[in-house]
Amino acid sequence: MWGFNTYITMENTQPSFDTVIETLNWLRTEGFTHDFNLDYDAIKYNNGTGIMSPDDFHIEWVFRFEGETDPGDEEIIYGITSPTHNVKGVLLSAYGMYADPVSDQMIKKLSVH
Repeated sequence: MWGFNTYITMENTQPSFDTVIETLNWLRTEGFTHDFNLDYDAIKYNNGTGIMSPDDFHIEWVFRFEGETDPGDEEIIYGITSPTHNVKGVLLSAYGMYADPVSDQMIKKLSVH
């Protein structure tokens, strides 16, 4: 069961959701249709054939979910756009001790929000 969630955005007012599924469904209706995967120094999509450096994308939405009882349930959902690559999509990432290793540049980009 998912607990408290917070959201952050630079330009938009966004709704608050109780579950990850509700959040993902809403983002899909907003056109965020690609599934992004975090790599050490890039975000990949289209089974790894599309690659974006931190300078290639903009974070539009951030939703943070904190597990009520299990730290493994802590997750961040990013709604990401890239005019350079003409894509909009979603990146799911654990945080805290379960976070994937990433470059300093990627940490800076993702933590700005």
